[in-house]
Amino acid sequence: MAQNGKKTPFADWLRKHTDREGVYFESLELVMSDDLEDLGRAEQRWITTLREDGHRLLNLTEGGLGPRGYVWTQPQRDAAASRARGRSTGVSRRGPDSPNWGRAIHSDEQKARWSEQRRGSITGASNPNFGKFGQEHPSFGHRLSEETKARLSEQKRGSNNPNFGKVMSDEERRVRSEKLKGRPRPSSIRSAHTRHHTNKGVFKESCRHCQADRLAAEGERE
Repeated sequence: MAQNGKKTPFADWLRKHTDREGVYFESLELVMSDDLEDLGRAEQRWITTLREDGHRLLNLTEGGLGPRGYVWTQPQRDAAASRARGRSTGVSRRGPDSPNWGRAIHSDEQKARWSEQRRGSITGASNPNFGKFGQEHPSFGHRLSEETKARLSEQKRGSNNPNFGKVMSDEERRVRSEKLKGRPRPSSIRSAHTRHHTNKGVFKESCRHCQADRLAAEGERE
């Protein structure tokens, strides 16, 4: 990780100490449990204790199973984008140049375990962007380039679409109908525009109804 140029506090620390004979780590606690949640809680306890004692740790979060709840600041996002932009060597090695090219890295069992462990960890109030709308949302104002749109369209077209050739059975249609019954939904694109744009005072460049409303308002002023 550190040798490949990974940009994290821990990797930077390892590179800084490569001129020494070796780096040794001391175990703080032996967790006698098969539950990963117990391991995560133990890590959180140690991080909290050591930080309160004034130790400068390399951890980016409060610990636990993954960087849950950590929100990057805008300077961090800008720095990460600058490091990745135009990189010819190092971490950003894609296609045949990647050391994992053509390898099935994780088994289906491992993927299933991770899926179960992380289920619900970033949904609802646990999502760092929960309740953020408009300018408060980190994706506010972001626009995909035409090249990116074309590439995404090509990736999901025809047989590349995960739903290509799939037809819902009568039973699946019935179940889906029951689940959606009584749920308020816009009856048309125009209705969705009124609900999510007009009523909330939102203008979207990509919405043809927003554009039409603007032209109508400008015509009235003239």
